[in-house]
Amino acid sequence: MLFKKIRPDGVLVQGDTSTTFVASLAAFYNQVPIGHVEAGLRTGDRGEPFPEEVNRRLTSVLAEWHFAPTTTARGNLLAEGVNPASIFVTGNTVTDAFGMALRARRNGQPLIMPKMLSGEKLILVTMHRRENQGSPMRSVCLGLRDIVKRFSDVVVALPVHLSPSVRDVVLRLLSGVDRIWLSEPLDYLDTAQMIQRSTLVITDSGGIQEEAPALGKPVLVLRNKTERPEGVQAGTARLVGTSRSTLVQEATRLLSDSRHYATMANAINPYGDGKAAQRIREYLLYVFGRRRGQPAQFVPRSR
Repeated sequence: MLFKKIRPDGVLVQGDTSTTFVASLAAFYNQVPIGHVEAGLRTGDRGEPFPEEVNRRLTSVLAEWHFAPTTTARGNLLAEGVNPASIFVTGNTVTDAFGMALRARRNGQPLIMPKMLSGEKLILVTMHRRENQGSPMRSVCLGLRDIVKRFSDVVVALPVHLSPSVRDVVLRLLSGVDRIWLSEPLDYLDTAQMIQRSTLVITDSGGIQEEAPALGKPVLVLRNKTERPEGVQAGTARLVGTSRSTLVQEATRLLSDSRHYATMANAINPYGDGKAAQRIREYLLYVFGRRRGQPAQFVPRSR
């Protein structure tokens, strides 16, 4: 009904949620061209992450304009037979939003953190993925207990996802553990400031894999596969899965080996320069005849 009432010339959808796919399908049924922001991310495994991998593949089938964040994402689309002329590399809008969040201050005030988080080394942890719930998440929690026991100058901040499957495990295993701070979920501004304050990040989130490298924060990814391999290839992120021993080993190396830490912290961020939205705007102006010449695509800086 809304499409019939407004009759837009185009619809932009972003990411890989179920609403992204459903909105694309509705636009397609109404013969409205679709632009997919963050197009081309792939793990190659339909079950990991679930259901996002399938959502983004289905959206690509429906889209007319593919705004790929990186050349790797562009390559994935080309391998699936997408018309090269319909793909435009933009950098990732996550980088745009993260920069805005870092510059923002709620009422001019920075994030107020518990006194315990003023320790020398802060590890920010986020986890919620369906495939990690249950036994894998228990393994991660036990690994976090091992880490704070091994390092007396380390504190862990873990905003606990609202999913009962997550809260049941995390609260049972980590409540009351010395130097582990459990909180309710943080909003985006506070999350950005928490990343900025952290020494390293442990996460199964997709977005944080892109945000933390913008600040030179090493990322240990609680997954076996990622649709964002650029960070792993650049050296700013490392896939560790959910093995307790592997997590402790990799965190210990970062916390103990300053040269290894510096290598990850100084790796080049491959995800964007904060101008993705501007590139998308300029491309659409070109498509609709409001600009002469196609704008330049995103090229990550080299060393």
